[in-house]
Amino acid sequence: MRVLTRVELVLATAALLIIFVLVLLQAGQRYLPIDGWPWTGELARFSLVWLTFLVAGVLVTTDSHISIEMIDMVPGDRLRRLVRVVSCLIVAAIGVGLCAEAWELMQTQGILKSPAMRMPMSWLYGISIIGFVSVVVRSLVAALTYAVLGVPEPTIDGLELATE
Repeated sequence: MRVLTRVELVLATAALLIIFVLVLLQAGQRYLPIDGWPWTGELARFSLVWLTFLVAGVLVTTDSHISIEMIDMVPGDRLRRLVRVVSCLIVAAIGVGLCAEAWELMQTQGILKSPAMRMPMSWLYGISIIGFVSVVVRSLVAALTYAVLGVPEPTIDGLELATE
């Protein structure tokens, strides 16, 4: 998982740097006496999509995704464990659906090209599928971890909360 996390973070960092450089380039083009390059905005938007989906798996692993953690305050390890395992399995099932849809779009949208860069639209979905597969794998690993080892004690800013 650590290697997968590093690979995803490197790809996400590259996407973020691409966005940063292209937005600066777009801003600079406004002050130059030359025509701007329309592909810069298009690639920046695609990079934002890729960044979003590439880090989705990392967020699942680090428990940094948006969640309602009221169940963590309920006394009793069994109920918390059950809810966490079921929620991870639901996330994995949704990830499988997203993988299937991205695969279908990769197969059918290859003939379409982006307006400015002329990039095949299948590339957009091809890079996104990396994040979807990561979500599935990481959710299944988390479900197994919670089922076997239990749920970590809830904390707020590193301070352990009393649940019982």
